[in-house]
Amino acid sequence: MGTPLLSDPEITIALATLPEWSREGAAITRTVQAPSFPAGIELVRKVATAAETADHHPDIDIRWRTLTFTLSTHSAGGLTAADTALAHTIDTIVG
Repeated sequence: MGTPLLSDPEITIALATLPEWSREGAAITRTVQAPSFPAGIELVRKVATAAETADHHPDIDIRWRTLTFTLSTHSAGGLTAADTALAHTIDTIVG
């Protein structure tokens, strides 16, 4: 049995604790402005390390200093507790 999807009310509650994140269909996203390109890459490195530890990996778009993190559990076909947990971890990393 796979990872259970979060219900719409569960997603609403989770997003209330993740004010920098927004829902986009079956995913949640957050965009961060780093002070410089190297600082952005360092944030990506830290998120990558945390994602490896969690065995749950975000999609990351890097555009100079602008980083966009997108979370969805592809194997489950939508949002799960793993996504919201990693979103909290990313929030801690980016400050």
